[in-house]
Amino acid sequence: MIRVIIADDEKLICRLVQALADWDALGMEVAGTAENGLEALELVESLEPDILITDIRMPGCDGLELIRRAKELRPQLEVVIISGYAHFEYAQSAIQYGVGNYLLKPIKKDELMETLRKMGERCEARFRREEGAAKHHQNSQKDLRRLRSSLVKDLLSQNPPHLTEETLRDTYHFQTQGNTYQVFMLKIDCDIRKMGGSPYEILQEKAREIFENGLSGICPEYHLYFQDYTGYGILNYDLEKRAEVRRSLRECLNLLDAKKSLYGEVEFSLSLGTAVDDCAGLAGSLEEAGGAMMERLVEGPGRLLEGIPDSSGIEKQNLLDKYVKATEHAIEVFSVEEASAACKTLWQSAIETHKICGRELFELVLSAGHLFVARCAVSNVEGIKQDFEYCCRQCCRGEELFKQLEEIQEILIAETGEMRKSEAGRPVRIAKQYVMQHFHEPITLEDVCEAAGFSVSYFSVLFKKETGEGFAKYLTRIRMDEAKRLLRETNMPVAEICERVGYSDRKHFTHTFHKVAGLNPAEYRKLYG
Repeated sequence: MIRVIIADDEKLICRLVQALADWDALGMEVAGTAENGLEALELVESLEPDILITDIRMPGCDGLELIRRAKELRPQLEVVIISGYAHFEYAQSAIQYGVGNYLLKPIKKDELMETLRKMGERCEARFRREEGAAKHHQNSQKDLRRLRSSLVKDLLSQNPPHLTEETLRDTYHFQTQGNTYQVFMLKIDCDIRKMGGSPYEILQEKAREIFENGLSGICPEYHLYFQDYTGYGILNYDLEKRAEVRRSLRECLNLLDAKKSLYGEVEFSLSLGTAVDDCAGLAGSLEEAGGAMMERLVEGPGRLLEGIPDSSGIEKQNLLDKYVKATEHAIEVFSVEEASAACKTLWQSAIETHKICGRELFELVLSAGHLFVARCAVSNVEGIKQDFEYCCRQCCRGEELFKQLEEIQEILIAETGEMRKSEAGRPVRIAKQYVMQHFHEPITLEDVCEAAGFSVSYFSVLFKKETGEGFAKYLTRIRMDEAKRLLRETNMPVAEICERVGYSDRKHFTHTFHKVAGLNPAEYRKLYG
């Protein structure tokens, strides 16, 4: 809606202008009226109108002075002068201030409407230009962020590019004004099963806002790119500001950490790579930041981590061999308790290792998990391994890593048990299906065993274990159930029913039916048919 202010020292004129124009048809609204120039100027400043309709002579501040000062406040303001003075010098002065419309009293409705319509068109054209410029700026900013994000993606790739200042400027639009380059990482650790898309997006935006405010005044060039739950920051600054940059990063982390309860069960950690004087060293700085981030598994979250510690010399293979041996029986007998005990023993051995570092803990648990997955009879092994690794990367403490190992052990033992149980019952399912298809024929146990692919002795034991009855009894029950149905639902002769359910001897059929139903076939039909 186009906003209009009317200024005239005669209230009657203000009311007349309001009454003459069809504001709704013009897509306009009268935002306010004023009886003198100073009051009108205050309304221009507070209401930010698009059009000012003013008398040329008013007390306090005449129309020309009002126009001059109003144009200083809002250069895009459209102005209509209404006056009883038809002197050219007034119009000439008004034109110098950008006034393109001059109406004489008495005001005519047609002239007022036409003037306002033209001014409305100019306002709409300006709105479109401003909207287009805003969209263009927004798209330009998106393109710039996309190009800079591609720098981080390329550095994270298997073959990071050899960077030069020229490449940074021309390829990634990263203007190198400082003499020092550095990478930092922000890790958001949480249970991904409890974190939905919206809270994660809010976290990202909040982190971007905090780091933008903290670093923009220190670093001439800065970019933060998120890949999943990890933010990668590229910094460019002057070496003498290194301590200030570090302090600002620490403050940014503190601000995020102080508000973490708002986002649920989430932890933040920050790591720094080495500061280098050549952009070619950014890949190395990124690698070091990643190594330092692993130390949160030992040091805990909420810290600014720097440097990669030396290996502790942990006998990883020896510990894994013991773990595999301890879990062999657990997998065989589907014992979650035994597997859990093996996991706790591995954890205890790890934390007792002098100066064990975060990456060693991570590699130990990941290897143990992969070994456990490989030895369980489950499908989609690679997918399970990838999911396990992803969950491990969302841990910020060593004990959480081993909790993930315990969880995957419990899940896989249950799945393996179900699969083994299903496999054991497979020949019985085949046998039942064969019986349902062939019970009207003179089938034997040997026929069914051949169809199931098992020996008679093994199958007989397995069938009774799975169904609770012997095969002969099961076959008889299926045949008698079908005979009962035919007796109840059809007028088929008993002799034909006898053949239909696999009996060639009617006497034997009648005897068997009586033994099962307590009635002979004819009595059963009379009672239930």
